[in-house]
Amino acid sequence: MVTVTKPRSPGAEAYRTLRTNIHFAAAARPLRSLLCVSAGPGEGKSTAVANLAVVMAQAGTRVVVLDGDLRRPSQHAIFNLRNAPGLTNLFLSAAETPGADLPLQSTAVENLRLLASGPRPPNPVELLASGRMEEILGRVVERADIVLIDSPPLVPFADAAVLSAKADGVVLVVGAGTVKRDLVRKAKAQLEAANARVLGVAVVNVAFDAASFGPYYEGDASPSGSPAA
Repeated sequence: MVTVTKPRSPGAEAYRTLRTNIHFAAAARPLRSLLCVSAGPGEGKSTAVANLAVVMAQAGTRVVVLDGDLRRPSQHAIFNLRNAPGLTNLFLSAAETPGADLPLQSTAVENLRLLASGPRPPNPVELLASGRMEEILGRVVERADIVLIDSPPLVPFADAAVLSAKADGVVLVVGAGTVKRDLVRKAKAQLEAANARVLGVAVVNVAFDAASFGPYYEGDASPSGSPAA
């Protein structure tokens, strides 16, 4: 993650700008849970979630990353943690221990914890659409200042649209040069149909203009993961 390995790079600074933009976009209404979605796979959404979580935690905010991608989870790998127990375990144990403690894992970043996805279920969208998911999300929100939610791509699956209706806000992550405009339009339409509160679009993997801004970064000018919000 660029925010950890190169905290003074333009990529890390771009995530701080995104953090600030989200703060101002949410000024009118409280923002306790934020879903990050992409139209298709391979756009850099999960990496963007992790980097945004890091810069929020570095600012003193208590952050929980909730991996709601029950199909191809990746947040546990990004933070080098276990994938279980996690979110799906809370569904499986609901009947036996309704008040079971949340399996939050501490990360190497202060103020930042992870609720991994847990074992892959046969019915992801049904779990995410359930009242139990709302209950779990409410409990996670009580343990943090903000919960950042990762999800599968929006267009191929209904999972992200379902989650968008449960989150306080949504950011659409678009990979520069990796997604067609028609797919982004379709993703936007799906979010509107779900009555999601879309805060804005974050374009990631944008090329860094080293000629204009390089001197300000003391040679650490890696563009890796850089978002433009």
